[in-house]
Amino acid sequence: MPKGQVGLTAEGAGLAGDRVVAAGSTARVLVAATARALRGDDCADLGHPTPLSRFTGAPEPVRRAAAARAAGRVALTPGQVAEVDTERVARWIVDQYPRRRYPGVLLGSAHGAAAHLAVALGMPWLPATFELTAHWTQGAVDRPRAALDHGAALAARLLAGNADVHVRQVHCPASRGALAGAAVSLAVRWRRLPPAYARFLADRLEPDAAVLLLRDGRTWPVLDEGRGHSFQVGSPASGLDPVDFHPDAHALRQVLRSAGGDGAHWEPPEVSTPAGYAEHGVESDFDHSAREWTGRHGHPLHQVFFPQPDAFSAATADLYRRWLRRCGKTGDRLVVECGRLLDPWQVVRAGMVPYWCENATRRRVEGVEWWLAGSEPFSSVDVLPEPPGVRSPALAGLPQWLAVAAFGRRRRSLDRGSARGYPVTSVPTRRATEVLRNQPYDLPVPPPLRVGDALDVLRDVGAHQGLLVS
Repeated sequence: MPKGQVGLTAEGAGLAGDRVVAAGSTARVLVAATARALRGDDCADLGHPTPLSRFTGAPEPVRRAAAARAAGRVALTPGQVAEVDTERVARWIVDQYPRRRYPGVLLGSAHGAAAHLAVALGMPWLPATFELTAHWTQGAVDRPRAALDHGAALAARLLAGNADVHVRQVHCPASRGALAGAAVSLAVRWRRLPPAYARFLADRLEPDAAVLLLRDGRTWPVLDEGRGHSFQVGSPASGLDPVDFHPDAHALRQVLRSAGGDGAHWEPPEVSTPAGYAEHGVESDFDHSAREWTGRHGHPLHQVFFPQPDAFSAATADLYRRWLRRCGKTGDRLVVECGRLLDPWQVVRAGMVPYWCENATRRRVEGVEWWLAGSEPFSSVDVLPEPPGVRSPALAGLPQWLAVAAFGRRRRSLDRGSARGYPVTSVPTRRATEVLRNQPYDLPVPPPLRVGDALDVLRDVGAHQGLLVS
């Protein structure tokens, strides 16, 4: 490909990280939000409404066609997949952070509470995995074997130039809807600390600064033939169980019907590992590489392992409440964020307690309900439900989200902009900023937490939920 072509880096070798990492993917949004918060900026410039937001009341076939076209415009071609350089992606990630020294760094699994924890500690968050999507021109949501074949060929192209990653392909019509038949989703997981990360840590960390490794412990049936590419049908993020993706499952028939598929064609491949780490897990070699680097450079490494995302969300919310109260604030106002609807800087600016739901599935919303039921009451509860853009039997309805808001003693607010067109519309990240900007200021911003204090609180409040902190 010639130099200067759109999508290439300035040196003309490999695609720019901005083009590779899937727009709207969790890791991309969290890096952007964390970097902005460390600069004292909010997320007002993040996210644009997708074409689906214009088809809220359209028939499902029209919506599915619009989704396929939108996916095709942003997905990589097979040729572009071969041009991916994961080291350039890592460099693009670290270059988003302000150039200064930090008291530590968070690495690992994507989780919205990681962004909030990083901002409270005054440190960056660096993902161990990034997502990309690639064209599947003859794709179909109801043909997982064909998805596997196509994804394996794409992964081979990527792995040919990137030996230090593992590619996990996820075929999940429950969480991606019609998009699962228009583009394949590849989670690219580093198997060792990328050189760009290592240079960032060496240059930016203060002496004896801590490194926190966050690990998502969820498992899922996986097919892994040992070639650097693995495959899973469905995902823990779908809100369904592995059995729900069996050809005879009623939930699967509902999902495929909504996505424009046919259950009669559904023939998933056999799995090799009944309970392997799911797509947001951290490669064991990455863990070893981080331990080796920290040991060699004299930095303590701590692991934070969570069995379900609710455990880390609840522990971080409890941590914020204690932090705010220790600094003379009430810690009595809660914002329940969801998916890409978050803004760490506005949360700190307003002196609010953040609880992050991974998505709008019933399980994740039940998680915040159980936590609220066992917590000291909040005077106000603001809820930002992110519409997933798809229909699924696993999704929470608006009445369940309203029940979350009802925990507020004085103020109970469900954002109407997010609820309008729920669940099939979409809203940009900046919607959270617009809502949180209306919250009263609670300045000055508290001084950063100390790492040791934060770890002590996480151990104290998270142990009963299975949160492990080393």
